[in-house]
Amino acid sequence: MKNKVQLITYADRLGDGTLQSMTKTLREYFDGVYEGVHILPFFTPFDGADAGFDPVDHTKVDPRLGTWDDVAELSTTHDIMVDTIVNHMSWESEQFQDVMAKGEDSEYYPMFLTMSSIFPDGVTEEDLTAIYRPRPGLPFTHYNWGGKTRLVWTTFTPQQVDIDTDSEMGWNYLLTILDQLAKSHVSQIRLDAVGYGAKEKNSSCFMTPKTFKLIERIKAEGEKRGLETLIEVHSYYKKQVEIASKVDRVYDFAIPGLLLHALEFGKTDSLAKWIDVRPNNAVNVLDTHDGIGVIDIGSDQMDRSLIGLVPDEEVDALVESIHRNSHGESQEATGAAASNLDLYQVNCTYFAALGSDDQKYIAARAVQFFMPGVPQVYYVGALAGANDMELLKRTNVGRDINRHYYSAAEVAQEVERPVVKALNALGRFRNTLSAFDGEFSYHDADGVLTMTWDDGETNATLTFAPQAGVTGVPVAKLAWKDAAGEHETNDLIANPPTVA
Repeated sequence: MKNKVQLITYADRLGDGTLQSMTKTLREYFDGVYEGVHILPFFTPFDGADAGFDPVDHTKVDPRLGTWDDVAELSTTHDIMVDTIVNHMSWESEQFQDVMAKGEDSEYYPMFLTMSSIFPDGVTEEDLTAIYRPRPGLPFTHYNWGGKTRLVWTTFTPQQVDIDTDSEMGWNYLLTILDQLAKSHVSQIRLDAVGYGAKEKNSSCFMTPKTFKLIERIKAEGEKRGLETLIEVHSYYKKQVEIASKVDRVYDFAIPGLLLHALEFGKTDSLAKWIDVRPNNAVNVLDTHDGIGVIDIGSDQMDRSLIGLVPDEEVDALVESIHRNSHGESQEATGAAASNLDLYQVNCTYFAALGSDDQKYIAARAVQFFMPGVPQVYYVGALAGANDMELLKRTNVGRDINRHYYSAAEVAQEVERPVVKALNALGRFRNTLSAFDGEFSYHDADGVLTMTWDDGETNATLTFAPQAGVTGVPVAKLAWKDAAGEHETNDLIANPPTVA
């Protein structure tokens, strides 16, 4: 993975709703800003029960969006990341429908998990309560298999049926996905929901030693095909550090909450603590297609005695501040509201979570870009987007508040806003100044965090002072040296950086 800024986006939400239109938008409005793109699921169908994360056929592009040739064509200008959905597939898939019709006589019968697959000798209440779930209730759904009612394992929604990754058929299915992605010039894969992909009794069925063996196995097969692997897991911060040592790349899901915490409480100690221990083989995000995670900075969900980067009472206060900054909009989309399944995430655009404050927003992006690792920006964040309350009301799906459909005309209008122009300039600065391939250092004192990159010929120093935001003073200042000399700016909006 190149040390350049990436974009993460849906194929149908930038332009006229196709892969070709998305590609045109990237090349026309974000040239030099985003040199890699993670295309969220565009498989058949891309608009199922979970916005594409429940594919009927993971190896086919939904024809409404385009073809694999469109993906390959985009690869001529951008590195491409694509999801490999490890844990599940759609109940409407050919394989699962065959099992529903024929039961144990189906050739695909071994491919799917039931409760008795993991608990053949019966299950106790203790066994069931030990299973870790991000969503309410038990991970099983009643399905009729060949005339018999079975409890099928469904970690997420009832429409997403879990695959037995131990079975030969389940494993071969995953390999067909990797083969197709490699053939289409994809260079990176994100293992979606892999933390839940290896079940066994007497365990939480989440991020167990068996899970790590599954990850290593997929990673090895990816390497054979030239695919680099990114792991997506929301969990206690020390688990993220452990995971990172075993994979190519891991998401840094702690940064979003820590920056919101710093800007809300005017202090940087928690953020500095994370910089001290965090893995540097990270993909750094502030926003994604899901909500803003809070378990990544709080205490361990399975053992509250393991304290987090931020005290739990401050995590609670942080959530309330997001609701306040968004004028209650996030509250309408979070928790028990709006058909939510992920109770540990706050649904809100990152811009709105910061009170739609341009200075705070660009400061947060600057810190994100200065963190060791590869920065990735969500498409709504790339346009400093507001909460889409109309889409939320239309679908009653909480996460849709942060999944706006941008027409080509809207994109053309939004890129003219000063905050978006500044973010684009910051992205080009991050991509072109060679210092970011050099040595990183930081210093934290009195609520001011200073981050520096230096390669001997160029350098850049970001000063982040979140308490300054309450006085109206810019919270981020930047100084850098390039071939033309030394420069500085105290206002990243009015005077964004450039590289000679």
